[in-house]
Amino acid sequence: MERSIIKIILITLFSLMVGVIESNEEVNNFGIVIHGGAGSFSGLDEKAINSYEAGINEALSAGFKILREGGTSLDAVTTAIVILEDLPLFNAGKGSVYTEMETQEMDSSIMDGESGKGGAVAGVSKVKNPVLLARMVMDKTEHVMLIGSGAEKFAEEIGIELVDPSYFYSEKNLKRVRKSKTDEKLGTVGAAALDQSGNLAAATSTGGRTNKMTGRVGDSPILGAGTWAQNGLCAVSGTGHGEYFMRLLTAADVCKLMEYSNLSLEESTKIVVNKLTVIGAKGGIISIDSDGNISTQFNTKGMARGYQTNQLPRTFKIYKDD
Repeated sequence: MERSIIKIILITLFSLMVGVIESNEEVNNFGIVIHGGAGSFSGLDEKAINSYEAGINEALSAGFKILREGGTSLDAVTTAIVILEDLPLFNAGKGSVYTEMETQEMDSSIMDGESGKGGAVAGVSKVKNPVLLARMVMDKTEHVMLIGSGAEKFAEEIGIELVDPSYFYSEKNLKRVRKSKTDEKLGTVGAAALDQSGNLAAATSTGGRTNKMTGRVGDSPILGAGTWAQNGLCAVSGTGHGEYFMRLLTAADVCKLMEYSNLSLEESTKIVVNKLTVIGAKGGIISIDSDGNISTQFNTKGMARGYQTNQLPRTFKIYKDD
């Protein structure tokens, strides 16, 4: 009788151990990487650096919380970008820079690595959070991109928050455009994430370039140029001189090099950024692959960025030697 009881206990313990092992095996690596723009970031004082870090960390915390609790990569990148769009420090949403006509024209896109679907908006001036509208273009329409007044009409129809253009007012950005200075921060915000189900997603949002021509659209809302996500490979968001990113299909190029040349994420991103450097383009890319590896490559003096995975602690950096 005593031996039978011991046998039952041992079998039960063994079953529990196997269950724990199987349970652990079912949880894939997961994580999120975020950028807040690439550029010189010259002469930043401690207060400015702390502001960038606070903004990136707030977005990271919210996005990673969704992933940790079993949420989707799409929800993680959407939530992270909304936070950055609401902060005037970044060139997206609230902090968007001015065109030559002293108005804001914002662009955004999002892509689902599982379905291959994407949504984008361009040239919107009254949408508080362009990334939310891009998400709805993907989820609620048969289209990929809506622009200008048509995009804003759709936003009103589905209840996305519209604001008066005065919401985006910025004395600092007005002074910059009136002096016809180039926006050296190459401002854009972006996020790429991998969830516990192994699904990848990426999103990008921007106010464009200071003093840009009215109607100019950059890479941020262009799938393959500024944003790309492909399950089994990687998710990418870019920041920089958009015209070059469009010509080279920079974001998709990272994943395609992995797919066709069997390169690692780090190898692919280095090659892609070098292509930008060779043609005289400035910028950077953040990416995460299907194993949870992170890459943040850029050819400018700095790129505000941060990441966190189930394997890596939360990290924030601006310069290459951080």
